[in-house]
Amino acid sequence: MTPPGRGSSARRPRPYAGSATRASAYGRCGPGSLPAMDDTWKTVEALHAWLDGHAPDSPEQTTLLRVLKLSEEVGEVAEAVIGAYGRNPRKGESHTWDDVRAELCDVVITAMIALRTLTPDASRVFADHLARVHARSR
Repeated sequence: MTPPGRGSSARRPRPYAGSATRASAYGRCGPGSLPAMDDTWKTVEALHAWLDGHAPDSPEQTTLLRVLKLSEEVGEVAEAVIGAYGRNPRKGESHTWDDVRAELCDVVITAMIALRTLTPDASRVFADHLARVHARSR
């Protein structure tokens, strides 16, 4: 696929789907597939507990691996973007923008679980940080 700004506009990827396809465009993190935002941190807590129940490593190694997992997930976003543009000559257009959105959701989920691994008060830490970032934008 031609990168934005080059070639025919008909071949440009559409990172933001129109309203007719919005529900399917969310990938794995669309409406009905994730809890309501009010339940997000409860879900993160449940995922954290589930992962802890399957963690054979020491707490230090578990923390390290969960933080490093972010790099893996970000790499998957990059792979999906490259695939959506068809820029890997061996694979061509191997991904869609739905795939990119889904991989971005995986990054967010992984970051939230990593934050919860670092502190039991992850929701407050995140909310406070988000408020500071938002205040800087005004």
